[in-house]
Amino acid sequence: MKPRFQYRLSALALGIAAMSPALAADAQGAAPAPAAPTTTPIQHVIVVIGENHTFDNLFGAYQPRKGQTIHNLLSQGIVNADGSPGPNFARAVQQQAGNTSAYRVDPGITGAYAFLPQPQTTYATGLPPGVADVRFPADLPPGPFQITKYVPYDAFVGDPPHRFFQMWQQADQGKHDLFAWVGVTAGIGPDNSFNPPSYGPNNTFQGGEAMGFYNMSSGDAPKFKALAQRYALSDNYHQSVMGGTGANFLAIATGDVAYFNANGVPAKPFDNQIENPDPQPGTNNWYRKDGYTGGSYVNCADPSQPGVSAIQGYIDSQPGHAFRGGNCAADTYYLVNNYGLGYTFDGKAKPVLATNFTLPPQTIPTIADALSAKRVSWKWYSGGREPTRTTKEYCGICDPFTAFTSIMTTPLKANLQGVPELYADLARGGQLPAVAFVRPFESQAGHPANATTSAFENFVADLVDKVKANPALWRHTAVLVTVDEGGGYYDSGYIQPVDFFGDGTRIPLLAISPWARRGHVDHTYADHASILKFIEKNWRLQPLSARSRDNLPNPRHDDENAYVPTNRPAIGDLMTMFDFERGDVDHGDRDGHRGDGGND
Repeated sequence: MKPRFQYRLSALALGIAAMSPALAADAQGAAPAPAAPTTTPIQHVIVVIGENHTFDNLFGAYQPRKGQTIHNLLSQGIVNADGSPGPNFARAVQQQAGNTSAYRVDPGITGAYAFLPQPQTTYATGLPPGVADVRFPADLPPGPFQITKYVPYDAFVGDPPHRFFQMWQQADQGKHDLFAWVGVTAGIGPDNSFNPPSYGPNNTFQGGEAMGFYNMSSGDAPKFKALAQRYALSDNYHQSVMGGTGANFLAIATGDVAYFNANGVPAKPFDNQIENPDPQPGTNNWYRKDGYTGGSYVNCADPSQPGVSAIQGYIDSQPGHAFRGGNCAADTYYLVNNYGLGYTFDGKAKPVLATNFTLPPQTIPTIADALSAKRVSWKWYSGGREPTRTTKEYCGICDPFTAFTSIMTTPLKANLQGVPELYADLARGGQLPAVAFVRPFESQAGHPANATTSAFENFVADLVDKVKANPALWRHTAVLVTVDEGGGYYDSGYIQPVDFFGDGTRIPLLAISPWARRGHVDHTYADHASILKFIEKNWRLQPLSARSRDNLPNPRHDDENAYVPTNRPAIGDLMTMFDFERGDVDHGDRDGHRGDGGND
């Protein structure tokens, strides 16, 4: 089978294997080189990526500085500042639906919930897994609820479903009213080895936890609140791909979607690994083939494939269509959920079998290839990444460059390091690369069930303080803080249908820099490709490939709606979060401030 198009590889991706050892070592940034020229005062970009929170889940009750506006649960009147249901609570009431024959993104509504399904427990809550979480009442109103009315801010909580076809249904073509129903009916899919024994179409132990949010108006997330008050916050930033961690980390690295291949040529995966979200007979939305030990690939160019026409029909109904056909190449099966990545730490290709659920090595162009080709230094720092073995603090699918031949079969694999190496590079000042991606330790990444939001914000605040400790470094640095995806939590914001794969729900993005607009809430539409566009504009790089999202134009907005681009599909480059013309640069301790530990 031949693809309809060919990926345009960077010069480095095509030729690095033939480099001399000296040139390869220089390309990987092992020895400090003169800083590459930039278009802004920013000479270092540090991208910190946590996990699994929508914008409303974390900033739903944030009140911005005077003169700023925001779209969140509080501003929309969905909740009150004390976390109780607001005058417009009905806007977020969760509905039930019927879907008994074929997958739909807009199943027929059968009526609202009287109360939310009781949130579920997980393996990390300290309670028996797969049962109702009795810390939360069984009569929660059928919309957003404040998590910390029932458990402490630093407590472990349940983990909502957040897979590809589930997220499309949760959003319900922009109505955002099926988060609880999808959790109850589809859950995390039938093909998951860690499901409780009784988990099935009539009892998924999912649903209600998706509507929880933290309340900054009552003291939750104080350090993130302080950073937003002092620097810049986007309330229109989105995950690139509907679904979970793996696909979105790959999108951060490429602006694209990985696919099954044989020696780099698109091929058909094993039958048990192809998604089928059509309901099983006699069930209401219990998918036929879906899960971490089941379906995760989709041939979205073929409308006869299960689930494809439902999503593609919605995309085709939207204005624009820069990516016709959903950006789906013929005979190509794209990975839309989580599978292990193709290489070991030391660059050995892993076996690709029907039973091991491993993505074959990828040749899609990456931002690392583009930076290296222009001799711009970069590293990816992962918590728990050790030279010879993994630890419980390491997330393999959060280390995306281990998927790529151009990295893992060349000296560039030395640029994949651990968080201790990040701290050492910061302490040495001049050793920090121009572009640094940081995935915290697993216990500090914020993923519900095995981490906490408080641990994630502590990690971020500590990292920012470490950067500020070197004034020369701080003056030329931008720290961008986001998460991989929304984790299946509710969000009230607009979602732009860009192509078959997404966008997905809004997620937080903070721009922390002496050049960030102070206390600004930015409404420009953005997603993970915006980080690539910012890097590319700052270092004068070209888009990664002919099909990557960084090709999309910057959005234009009108006065009637600051959130929906008039030239969609369009993705911003984050430059609107900065003021590079300002003369009075924030040096980090102005007005007596010392750090951002929640005391500003």
